Amino acid sequence: MLGLKLPTDSRWVNIVEQNIEEILTDHAYCEQKATTNAINIIVRYPEHTDMVDALLEIAKEELMHFTMVHDKIKERGWALGRQREDEYVNDLLKFVRTGYNRHIALIDKLLFSALIEARSCERFKILSEKINDPDLKSFYHELMVSEANHYTAFLKFAKKYAQGEDVDKRWQEFLDYEAGIIANYGKKETMHG
Repeated sequence: MLGLKLPTDSRWVNIVEQNIEEILTDHAYCEQKATTNAINIIVRYPEHTDMVDALLEIAKEELMHFTMVHDKIKERGWALGRQREDEYVNDLLKFVRTGYNRHIALIDKLLFSALIEARSCERFKILSEKINDPDLKSFYHELMVSEANHYTAFLKFAKKYAQGEDVDKRWQEFLDYEAGIIANYGKKETMHG
């Protein structure tokens, strides 16, 4: 369903389980960045009212997810750590076309967002199936469903506002590019790392 070309090695869960505190902190900040990303698209493209409405809901959900992850951290007697740089997202950003007209920039920003949501959904699915912590297993199953909805919303709006741009072709290019960079990740106790 997600179309990802290179699946995450299921052994990534073993790395995650060695430092749950680290993955939860990283995950919290991923949710914060997803909130910010949705708001940034709204600010840049306020004329697309239906998209603004949908992204407002996504931003609210992402902020709620941040709160939920933060609550998991506190329940375990930990404190939210410092924000980390998301190297995966930075590598993916290199593929987003810049210097083009607003329309093309919107399409790429929506596809970029869809891809991050798709990879997050895939990682949450792995955690929901493989992690030994029953609380986190259930938690990540719930979040997986939400991420799948976000992924499809971003793709839907990219297609809706295509204006002649071949979104399916560009999506395949994004998937190919992501497969090339994700091979370098999955070795750290971070959501995308």
